[in-house]
Parts: sequence; C-alpha cells; structure tokens
Amino acid sequence: MKVRVKFRKYGPVRFIGHLDVMRFFQKAIRRAGLDIAYTGGYSPHQIMTFAAPLGVGLESNGEYMDIELHSLGSCQEAVERLNAVSVEGIEIVSVRVLPDKAANAMASVAAASYTVRFREGRAPETDIARLLPGFLARESIPYIKETKKGSRELDLKSGIYEMSWDGGAFSLLLDASSAGNIKPGQVVEALLEQGGEKLQENALLITREDVYTRRELPGDGAGPGDRRCTRKDFISLGETGTLEINL
Repeated sequence: MKVRVKFRKYGPVRFIGHLDVMRFFQKAIRRAGLDIAYTGGYSPHQIMTFAAPLGVGLESNGEYMDIELHSLGSCQEAVERLNAVSVEGIEIVSVRVLPDKAANAMASVAAASYTVRFREGRAPETDIARLLPGFLARESIPYIKETKKGSRELDLKSGIYEMSWDGGAFSLLLDASSAGNIKPGQVVEALLEQGGEKLQENALLITREDVYTRRELPGDGAGPGDRRCTRKDFISLGETGTLEINL
C-alpha cells in the first residue's frame, strides 16, 4: 500500500540537506519497525519519494514523503512510532493511506505556500504596503536568474498566485511545479528592486507552510500557470488519502 507522510522540519535541522533527510528517514523507518517495501535486484532500497525537497536553511510546516508498505496497523500508530525514533527538528504530523492509482508526491506538486519575514536589522526602508499593489498589477515581472551555466530571464508574474503583506511578514502562494518553481526570495527581491532598493544578503527567514496539488474544478479552464489561479484551485498534499485503515 502507498502511504503519505507529512512532517515538519525546523530549528537547526533546517541546515541539513535533502540527502541527509532521506538517509534519516531510511533509518527512522527501520527503527520504527514499519513494514516498508524494498526494490528488487542486488542493491534493494526502501521505496520512498519526496515532494519538492526543501532548500537548505528553510523551515517547513508541510513536507511530504510517500512510502510503500506491505502492512500497516493504523495511521496514528505509524505517526507515534516514527516520532518516538525521530530527532528534535523533525516532527511527523500525519500518515495517510493513498489510493492505489494515486500519483506520487513529487509528480503531484503544483504550488507551495510560504511565510517570509526579514531578519532583525535587515528590513528594507521601502514602504512595502505602498509598493505591493503596483507590483502585483504589472503585466510582467522580469527576473534575472544566475546559474552555473550563466544567466537567464524569467517572468515571475504567472507564478505568483497570491501575495500579501501584514506589516511584518509576506504570505505567498507560488508555482512550485517542475515547469515553474518560483522561489520566494526571487519574488521579494523583484519587489524591492521596483522600489529602487536591493535585498540584503541573508535577509529573509522563510517558512514553507504547505505544498499543494492541482484541484480539478468543473468548468474551470485555469491551469497551473494561469494568472487566474488562487488558493481554491489547489488542495494540500496532506488532504489526500485516508487517515485510518481497517485490518
């Protein structure tokens, strides 16, 4: 059976990379005594898939991992077993049984929500509340992305589904699909540039709140890259599947 595990990642563990998180869960699953399924061949490994691996330095309240089990007593029991062998900074929130034909977590990702704050002493002088309406009203938001192979221009506009500022933090809903994958730092940097100010180095505290898949809405032609998309167009990966299983 396919099972989706939702977990939080916070504190010093946010500086641990994705490969180390994967190795941690491989060991935690064995220690918890879950009946995990393995691949075949000469080098079998646990069958697991992560949704949109988190960048180093970011905290999250909604990370997801799909695993395949041969058997499961109950979802709550699995949560308790995993938390009993976990470490500070990784907390299992829920375990859900997925339908047999459900797409894996990585293939399902369409959007992600974030809370973004400025570190103490690194907030901009720009009046963000005044600047934001004009920023969101623009027809395009060009951004130059620097990579090891050079630079290329992106248009962030179609990937910003929602953006607000409450005076202390941004709330963002962004394209997180493989085709889009807009980063919150890119959006904040582009906003400040419009006000003639440069984002200071290491100025942001970013928490990913949740990850979403596309919700099928009857009669709605908006796609994942469509500017009409809002939060109602998506459903949390944590809301798929069932919380219990009958033995």
